[in-house]
Parts: sequence; structure tokens; C-alpha cells
Amino acid sequence: MTITDIKKYVREQMQYIDRTYWVMFVGLILMASIALFSASSFFVFQEGNSTLGPILSQMVFIATGVVLVFILQFIPSKWIRVLGYIGLIVSIIFLMLTFSPLGVEINGSKRWLKLFGITFQPSELAKLTLIIVVSDLLSRIKSKEDQSKYFSIAIGITMVICGIIFIGNLSTAVLLGGIVILLAILARVHIKYWGSLVAAIMVFLICGYFFVNEVYVKQNRKMEGILGRAITWVGRINDMREENQTPDAEFRITDDNYQSSHAKIAVARGGKSPFGVLPGNSIQRDVLPQAYADYIFAIIVEEWGIIGSIALIILYLSILFRACLKSSRYADYSAMLMVMGLALMLTCQALISMMVSVGIGPVTGQPLPMISRGGTSALITSIYFGIIMSVSREQTELGNRQQAAINESLDDVPEIQLD
Repeated sequence: MTITDIKKYVREQMQYIDRTYWVMFVGLILMASIALFSASSFFVFQEGNSTLGPILSQMVFIATGVVLVFILQFIPSKWIRVLGYIGLIVSIIFLMLTFSPLGVEINGSKRWLKLFGITFQPSELAKLTLIIVVSDLLSRIKSKEDQSKYFSIAIGITMVICGIIFIGNLSTAVLLGGIVILLAILARVHIKYWGSLVAAIMVFLICGYFFVNEVYVKQNRKMEGILGRAITWVGRINDMREENQTPDAEFRITDDNYQSSHAKIAVARGGKSPFGVLPGNSIQRDVLPQAYADYIFAIIVEEWGIIGSIALIILYLSILFRACLKSSRYADYSAMLMVMGLALMLTCQALISMMVSVGIGPVTGQPLPMISRGGTSALITSIYFGIIMSVSREQTELGNRQQAAINESLDDVPEIQLD
């Protein structure tokens, strides 16, 4: 295929692109630009960079993401599925390498990998590729025998991925596992296959919490080895429970609750006005270490108020609503599951990040898609949008061709003359 053929193909396909998704994607970019500029002051002070340094660095990743979205929307979904299987193998290798000397520990967690001078999170790639592969496997279910076969394969792969991620990032493993279960429900897999699995995981997590809390946390004992972060997970849950039970008059800001406390202060300050204190006037951004990452929504609430915060929430929910509306008309079952899986991941991750910022849930470390600072997150989120747009374009073209064929066949029907 020559460059001329590619240009011709792109021109022909432009009429089928989903402009609504583009509006949502650009909307997130605009919000990200404003939020990151306000929330990066602590990072600037800590690193000694220029004021525009962090935002310009992030905008390079976002600009690269825009290019990826434009290219991906023209790639056939069957190629994406093939790349998904290849990417899954690569992500497993990368995840294993995080436990090697190539792994990088940040904020007490070794979930990053540094290759060729680039630091990234392999779990982001694993989330994307697992959803693509699981969607393809579940779409092959045509009978009761297929349910047992393909669901078992999907769960086996999921347990491998989530098991590796679980060691350093519990919240991501639980979120990813939950999305896979939701895909199984959408694929009409019988409850006997996934119900017992969900129950077993819940029992494991609850028993694990009480064991670590009673044997290690309350006894002030350290847990050695790769599961040492279990104490951190249990501690975050306990901190949230204690904060909710502590009277306001007795509450004290400590090293353990420093970030969550200042995030709540930011939320409270922004709630004084429907429009907040307006962008650029945040105070908590100067004292909140993760203002540009895990707690960026708290700064958004402080500066944009309830109006801006609700607008951002509606934008994320609109992505899921649009995916539900469009995918319900798709002829390709695998494409439908893939789009729903990606939309669910984006929306659920965003809601979890927002809940943590306002103090509803324990600290998870989940970034706000496209908004939080982070090159890996921005690029992977862009790929999510690119794949969703690719499927939308492909299915729209298919639907138009089918409708044209129907209309043409109706035109060929001879008219019946009544005497």
C-alpha cells in the first residue's frame, strides 16, 4: 500500500469518525491543561524546575496521545485484537521485570520500570491488553461448553496478570478483576462460573485484612518480603475508619493522614462557592505533595467548585453512556465487549480517584485519567480513546453499507400494478 492509497483511505473514512468522542477527548485535554498548571506548584518547588516545566512536559505526552488517537481510529479492530495478544505477552514480561534491578520504587511502591531512560508503569499496558484479550475470548462463547472453556481461559489469564499486579498495587488488581467480571456479566456468562469466584476473592481479601491487622499491625510487627505492602494497605483502611470516627474537635493532622487531610481542606475551601476560588488561586496545591497526581481532583474542587467538579464527573460518565448507546447497535460482539470494557475502566478509575480525593474511600493511588500528571497514564488513556473511536468508525461504516444494500435491494423489487 502506497502513501497515496493511505491518504485516499483516510479521506474516505473521515466521514465515519465519531466526532462526539473527539469532543469528549478534547474536553478532557482542556481540563487537564488548566488543572495541571494549577496543581504542579509543589512539583516545581520540589524539583527546582521552571513554572512551565511540568505542564510543558505533560503536554508533550498529551500531544503524542492526540496523534495516537488520530492514527488508531483508522486501524481495523481485528488488527487491534491481534496486537492485544502480543501486548499482553509483553506486559507480563514487563511486570515481571519490575521485581528485577530494572524496577524503580516510587512512594514506597516498586511498580515502575525503567528502560532506555524512560520510566513507565507496565500495569497500565497490562490493563489495556487484558481487556482486549478477555473481550475477544468471551465473544467466542456460543454454547454452554464454550462458557466453561473460554471463561476459564479468560480467568486464568486474568489471575496471572492481577496476581503480579497485586504484589505492588492492590487497588489496580481489584479494579481490573472487577472489570473482567463485569465483562463476563455483559457476555451473559452464567453466574455459577463467576459468582463463586467473586465470593472466594472477597473472602480472601477480608480474611487477609483481619490476619494482617491482628498479627502485624496491632502487634507493630513488620512484614518482610514482596508482601510487605500489605501493612500499608491495611493501614490506609484503618486510617480512613479512624478519621471517620474521630470527632472534629479531636482531629489532628499527622504524617499518616497528611495528604488526605489537606485534600479535605481543599474540598471544604472549594465548597464555599459554587465556582470555587477560581483557577490559579488554590492554597492547598502548595502543601499537598500529590496535588498533581493522586489528589488532583481535590485541587479541582477547590478551584472550580461544585459546578466545575460536576462538569468533570458528567464528562467521564458521558464516555460510558456514549459507549453503552453506540455499542448496543454493534454487529460485532467482540467489538462491543471491548468498547464497554475500555469505557468501564476509564470511568471506574476516574470515579475511584475522585472518591479518594474527597475522602470517601481509602488511598488507592489511582490517577485521574488524562488529568493526573503522568506520561504512561496519558498515553494509555489516549489509546483507550483511539480504540473506542476505531470500533465506532468501523461499525458506523458497516451499518451504512448494510443500510445501502437494503435500500438497493428494495429498489430492485418490481412494482405491482393493481387493476
